[in-house]
Amino acid sequence: MPYIFLDESGDLGFDFSKKKTSNNFVITFLFLKSKSSVENIVKKIFRTFSKNDIKRHSGVLHAYKEMPNTRIKLLSMLKEKDVSIISIYLNKRKVYTKLKNEKHVLYNYVANILLDRVYTRKLIPIDQPIHLIASRRETNKFLNQNFKHYLESQSDSKHNVRLIIEIKKPSEEKCLQVVDFVSWAIFRKKEHNEDTYYNIIKPRIVEESGLFP
Repeated sequence: MPYIFLDESGDLGFDFSKKKTSNNFVITFLFLKSKSSVENIVKKIFRTFSKNDIKRHSGVLHAYKEMPNTRIKLLSMLKEKDVSIISIYLNKRKVYTKLKNEKHVLYNYVANILLDRVYTRKLIPIDQPIHLIASRRETNKFLNQNFKHYLESQSDSKHNVRLIIEIKKPSEEKCLQVVDFVSWAIFRKKEHNEDTYYNIIKPRIVEESGLFP
């Protein structure tokens, strides 16, 4: 069964007077045929840590908090794996006013556009069930169910694809920790024009496009 791991970077706030409000929002898919090879990347990174480092991490790697050498090491190992990356970035300053007021609708809308491109370009086999595992961003069960139902029904009705969605914490799924690094690297290039980390994974990126450019 093909796997898609989903994560995002940036925020969906629209008050640009606040210093931490990002100009861009990025959603990234990481495609795998085998979870174990990517899970091993996380395990190898943890083997290089001291006991204090391991305790401080509580079993989870997060790109924003890691040292540069850890980021480079993880992304360099991922580049050598049989994976593909597709990403879509959102110019938040050009988002329609209606969507600004319905952030969960906007998120679902952008994620579905990305899925449409995956199916249309046949980036993964669609003649078998596809397992999508998303990093949990909502604590509201209704919004999570809405996200799952919307994407699963859209995939079925428009592409006749059986999409199975799970929403998990990075502590529950090591591959979510890896896609966090990928999404962060793409976001950093778009938001800060800094491509050191992006260039490492660039050979694995099959599509990167903007929405409301």
